[in-house]
Amino acid sequence: MKYKEWLEIWLNNYVKTTCKVRTSDIYRYRVEHCIVPFLGEYELHDLTLSILQQFVTDLLNPSEGKPLSANTVNGVISVVQNSLKTAFTLGYVEAYDANKIRRPRTVEKKVECFSVAEQKQIEACIKNSNKLKLYGIIICMYTGLRLGELLALEWKNVDLNACQLTVEKTCYYVNGQRILDAPKTANSLRAIPFPKQLLPLFKEMYKAHKTKYVIEAKGRPVSVHSYQRSFELLLIKLKIPHKCFHSLRHTFATRALECGMDVKTLAELLGHSNPTVTLKRYAHSMLEYKIQMMNKLGRLFA
Repeated sequence: MKYKEWLEIWLNNYVKTTCKVRTSDIYRYRVEHCIVPFLGEYELHDLTLSILQQFVTDLLNPSEGKPLSANTVNGVISVVQNSLKTAFTLGYVEAYDANKIRRPRTVEKKVECFSVAEQKQIEACIKNSNKLKLYGIIICMYTGLRLGELLALEWKNVDLNACQLTVEKTCYYVNGQRILDAPKTANSLRAIPFPKQLLPLFKEMYKAHKTKYVIEAKGRPVSVHSYQRSFELLLIKLKIPHKCFHSLRHTFATRALECGMDVKTLAELLGHSNPTVTLKRYAHSMLEYKIQMMNKLGRLFA
């Protein structure tokens, strides 16, 4: 059996039936655009570790075209490994060596967040705009919600008396279709207390709401692309350098650490699997706090 034939079987019977729609689509894209053009014509039993390692090298340093990033290549390797492991389990190949592929070293993406001054600019502009839809931007800066989580948030998930919201779903689009699904990971299912200062915003939005969703426009839920565009236009209006929407989540985490929040609590609010993930990603944000603590320690020196 050719590898491309097995990949089609694997995608239909072992990925599509067990994974989220978005995950399944990502796997199919990697198969069709990254794997089949290089390895599709090989027979399954001919895919040696040497061939697979050369495949990785070719993705990183192609003779033609644009090289893929280390992060993207690692995603492709995961697809190759999962598909071949299933083939081995089912007896289509006699050995499984793909776990020995040497992965390229990834570089942690630089975390970008807004300065306190920029944050105040954004908040003031939104509060003066009378566009309730944009209140979601402020909500993200003070709760750390992902964009998909914000747009999937329903009023039943917001407790105005306890000043708390519950993350149960996320929203994304596949081929123009709105998909509501479980959040990114099991840890993403979480309760988030929000600052009482946000309560007037929530009450104003609730008073005017026409749908079950917290973020709406003209009586309809808002799409991811539309909300991203609204955010981009806001930054342009304020002449603030472009940052992606996810920077609001980074801004929340950075401000929380600057206020002295412990890493374990922050990890739970962000929905991270463990505090190590949070610490690794936001260690730079703690530099000022570290300086303060070291200077406090230094007072013992006479």
